Amino acid sequence: MIAFPQIDPIIFEVGPLAVRWYGLMYSLAFLISWPLLRRRAARRMPNLTVDDLGDIMVWTLLGIVIGGRIGYIFFYHFDYYSSNPLAALKIWQGGMSFHGGLLGGIAACILYSRRCNHRCLDLADLVFPLVPIGLFLGRIGNFINGELWGRPTDLPWAMVFPAADDQARHPSQLYEAFLEGIVLFIALWLFEKLKPRGSGALLGAFLIGYAGSRFLVEFAREPDAHLGTIMAGLSMGQLLSLPMIAFGFYLIYRAGPAAVVDGKATRKV
Repeated sequence: MIAFPQIDPIIFEVGPLAVRWYGLMYSLAFLISWPLLRRRAARRMPNLTVDDLGDIMVWTLLGIVIGGRIGYIFFYHFDYYSSNPLAALKIWQGGMSFHGGLLGGIAACILYSRRCNHRCLDLADLVFPLVPIGLFLGRIGNFINGELWGRPTDLPWAMVFPAADDQARHPSQLYEAFLEGIVLFIALWLFEKLKPRGSGALLGAFLIGYAGSRFLVEFAREPDAHLGTIMAGLSMGQLLSLPMIAFGFYLIYRAGPAAVVDGKATRKV
């Protein structure tokens, strides 16, 4: 068993202002993703200006935050929030769902694409291959906070999470950081490089990669205490991942191979 590192979730405080590791992780995700987004845009959508890219980032972040909160309310705690609707506004107390955030991000993509007259699938293919950076750093933030721990195990790398109990458990946050972050980022990069495909293929590959990783890790992650397993021994996270996998395969099938113009591969629209 490995000792869980007792890291204070708060890095430092200045008066009422507290800087937390979790917030720092998402700030780092933005700082790392921004130059990569500009580089990808120069290659895939050179007609986008820096202001356009800034708008895309803002719309995407708003969609993820709003969708993540709404998804958490409806997927995980609907009974509580239906009785305490004002509590839904207290996002500083935590409570986000990635599946809801994904739907919110896609909704933001659709709305922004109509506003700026760009295809939503092209914008999604531009942005979503960078999402694993945020997933990796976000899961590291979960680990530092000692939350979203795994199920009990006797594996040699098991840890005791003080916020849970005194049982040795899977460090499932690190499993997710590895699969949803590092592995998925590399897989999407290879998928894009090895065989050019039409619009929406990269979004489809992301959906399959994330949902497949989440489905596997959920076997080691402790289900929400008030939900447990929902059906056939599967958790809510696993059930929500299944339609993502199906839709991902549909997008890849729909995209097909990239068209060839003047001897060069271009994305089929």
